[in-house]
Amino acid sequence: MMRKNIKYLAILALGIIACEPEFDNPIDEAGTYTSGEADFSNYVALGNSLTAGFADGALYITGQENSYPNILSKQFVFAGGGDFTQPLMSDNTGGFSNDPVTFPPRFVLVFDADGKPVGPATYTGAVPSTDFTNNLASSFNNMGVPGAKSFHLAAPGYGNVAGVSSGSANPYFARFASSATATVVGDAVAQNPTFFSLWIGNNDILSYATSGGVGADNNEVPNTDPSTYGPNDITNTTVFAGVYSQLIDALTAKGAKGVLLNLPSVTSIPFFTTVPYAPLSPLNPDFGPQIPTLNATYAGLNLAFAGIGVPERAIEFSTTGASAVVIKDESLDNKTAQLTAALTPTFGAAKAALFGAQYGQARQATAEDLLVLTSSSIIGKLNEARFAELVGLGLSQEEAGQLAVNGVSFPLEDKYVLIPAEQTAIENARTGFNATIAGLATAKGLAFYDAAADLAQAANGGIPIDGGMITSEFVRGGGFSLDGVHPTPRAHALITNGVLDAIKATYGANLPRVNPADYGTVTLSNDVN
Repeated sequence: MMRKNIKYLAILALGIIACEPEFDNPIDEAGTYTSGEADFSNYVALGNSLTAGFADGALYITGQENSYPNILSKQFVFAGGGDFTQPLMSDNTGGFSNDPVTFPPRFVLVFDADGKPVGPATYTGAVPSTDFTNNLASSFNNMGVPGAKSFHLAAPGYGNVAGVSSGSANPYFARFASSATATVVGDAVAQNPTFFSLWIGNNDILSYATSGGVGADNNEVPNTDPSTYGPNDITNTTVFAGVYSQLIDALTAKGAKGVLLNLPSVTSIPFFTTVPYAPLSPLNPDFGPQIPTLNATYAGLNLAFAGIGVPERAIEFSTTGASAVVIKDESLDNKTAQLTAALTPTFGAAKAALFGAQYGQARQATAEDLLVLTSSSIIGKLNEARFAELVGLGLSQEEAGQLAVNGVSFPLEDKYVLIPAEQTAIENARTGFNATIAGLATAKGLAFYDAAADLAQAANGGIPIDGGMITSEFVRGGGFSLDGVHPTPRAHALITNGVLDAIKATYGANLPRVNPADYGTVTLSNDVN
């Protein structure tokens, strides 16, 4: 998982936030700790950003230090665990000095003049100092690579600096790859791990999900050639199964034991559950007074919808309660031609064609739709590109402006909404991936942690911890960082305990658990260093 360049609005209504700073967590050293059938002397962790400690939209030192593998390694010390090294970034700013646009600094909370939080924004207190072309010339126990998909872990050249600009290589792996042709799993196996963890596959569906379904589902039309995949495509389940099996075979070839983690549902992640489908309030001074005019304008369109047999697509805003945004649903039959014909007698051929194209697949959102977090920054705002396009088609600036308001008069684009059909594609792939992970854990005698179940519980009532609760509520819940996707240190501690329980169940290891309440959530201070 890896998110970049996200902006948010006060639409999220963050309110008062209870966040705790990070501090050392004392461990009860009473009792006898054993490794059971496992050997923790050389632990290597493989995965993506969840393993690396990516948080708040960036990779930075504090996030890495609070990654679940690093926390886990400290518990392994009680039963023979050795040193655990990580390819630490150069600062707590995050991002790369040689590409701060694509890889900007982390998010921090922004406060208004009264000291109330209004939302996250990119940190501006320092510039990134990490140069991804500076190879660290060392092997590391934490092999988590932000942005990696399953097949990337076995792809030669994924850490080649020369391929970063074209997207064929990853700058995070370039910092510690053993050579320009190295693979992540190859470098991991070369360390002769005695124990490993593997949490991979999230990006095989998440990049499609966070893009609002802009990408291909390589299961709908089976495509088993990853070299042809776009960055936002869903990985074919057969490809995932084959690659994942190869990874496990490589990691266990010399007898290493390990733990496998499965993949959570997108409905457990605040990036997809924070923005309501009906965020338009009549009390909003920029929207409320416009409702009568908007409804009068839509009345003609609604008659046309009824006339061509799709009255369910009628659009109307409430003067008394919240209204759903208008979206483009590409799964609907495109009624552009029929709408154009129906509207021509009233508006003339030119405007009828414009309206037909704009609303041919339009409808209002329902509770079954998921608006991604990034939509919060554009709903109700003028779509500059559409405005310019409409002016170019001959509309006056006033007319163009009236037809180019995101989610109000101009349907929200695909990248901002996960419609039910897209959610089904994601869930079908996730189900297939998780079946592979669980099946291989059983077949190979490896520990298995159902991370999906814990994250689902956090999203549906919360998980009790000492003196509080962890939920998936954005910012307030304590489980997710400011990008709405990646865990906080507290959630990494929770994951650590889940992994420890799985290891105990499979290998009989007796290790101390950690107290999640001893770990921080989001950072309140803008001083991140």
